[in-house]
Amino acid sequence: MARGAFTIGGERIAAGERRLVDLPLSALSNQTPMAVPVSVVHGRREGPTLFVSAAIHGDELTGVAICRRLLASKALNVASGTLLMVPIVNAFGFISHSRYLPDRRDLNRSFPGSPRGSLAAQLACLFLSEVVARSDYGIDLHSAAIHRSNLPQIRVDSAQAEALELARAFGAPIIVHSGLREGSLREAARAKGVPVIVYEAGEGLRVDEMSVTVGIRGVLRVMAHLGMIRRSRDLRRPEPVLSTSSRWVRAEESGLFRAFREIGAHVKGGEVIGLIADPFGRHETEVKASITGIVIGRANIPAINQGDALFHIAKVEDPSKVGEHFDRLEQLLDEDEII
Repeated sequence: MARGAFTIGGERIAAGERRLVDLPLSALSNQTPMAVPVSVVHGRREGPTLFVSAAIHGDELTGVAICRRLLASKALNVASGTLLMVPIVNAFGFISHSRYLPDRRDLNRSFPGSPRGSLAAQLACLFLSEVVARSDYGIDLHSAAIHRSNLPQIRVDSAQAEALELARAFGAPIIVHSGLREGSLREAARAKGVPVIVYEAGEGLRVDEMSVTVGIRGVLRVMAHLGMIRRSRDLRRPEPVLSTSSRWVRAEESGLFRAFREIGAHVKGGEVIGLIADPFGRHETEVKASITGIVIGRANIPAINQGDALFHIAKVEDPSKVGEHFDRLEQLLDEDEII
């Protein structure tokens, strides 16, 4: 018996078909129509529906690059289930190189939204009803904000067994426990019974090959884990390190910041990992690691204010495993073994 069609945005996609569907939203002030484009890959056999989204924050481009490369890859041969790929959720922010929508609202704090609310609320409502509600699982792709970098990592509520299973299948170097925040996509998806993991990597308004490669391979591993694509030896899964707690080190005063440690570095509690100097050369203040762990996020801009987040450190039991993971990734990049 042939598999039935998949319906989204009023369109029917037959089994074995791939199509780009626009979900109309509104218009720019010059009346240019705006929509949320969804690439639908509907497999010939029954299976789960997975959504992969990016650019919920419009200035986070790493996920857009991951989606583009995946959609152009021969590895994306969906035999079972259905893939909903949304490379740019927040087109308004993407166009203006901004994290936010024109109304200055954060889309990832606007769920579940409302069809008659603010622009952010309307976009959240559309995405939740048309994409998330039609899915069984989700992967949301992010990067750090501008002037910060994130180590490739998965953030997940580790109390959610299904979501943690997806996180392990993704195979990023580290999994960081992250509770659900009010108004977030993950919280709204959980209310609908859809486990969602978040991939964080790289820097806002920038794209780097390491972050993209980890993301591509991770999405494909999850799809293989769900039985949507054929398992490949090239996608063998390294065991990620789980961190159940993390902490930001913040600037104790304003000035010029100089970092001594990069993302991925193992640091010890009390270790000097940076300096803050006043612009007149009168004094310097040491920045010390608050806990022992791995640097998973770091500020890149030298001019900082008191209270700014400088280093994000995740507590882990065996930091050497993270290093081994990255040694393997660097080898893959050197050998051009990327999708």
